[in-house]
Amino acid sequence: MKKTVMVLSALLLASPVFAATTHATDETVATAHEGANTAKEKLHQAQDKGDELKLKSEHAAEGKSDTLSSKVSEGSQKAWDKTKEGTEKGWDATKEGAEKGWNATKDGAETLKKKVSE
Repeated sequence: MKKTVMVLSALLLASPVFAATTHATDETVATAHEGANTAKEKLHQAQDKGDELKLKSEHAAEGKSDTLSSKVSEGSQKAWDKTKEGTEKGWDATKEGAEKGWNATKDGAETLKKKVSE
């Protein structure tokens, strides 16, 4: 019984350290998400530019580079790329927002647990 009380006391004393570590980790994760989103955005922009150039070269090879259908096709490709980019940004924001909400819920539950145990 005495050992159990000592272990619980040690855990309660160490809990602020764990909370501080978790908070720093959450900030690190948010920074990592931001960096990953930037890298992903640049990658997709390069891929989209490559697709655009490929389509233009195909049209040029066919001798259709100045035709209405080629311009419509290239415009459609650009619009599709923008749509994908916007959807992905929205999904990333939703995912990160849900993660922040979950972290806040966990923190709130931990705070409530501490108040109840006091």
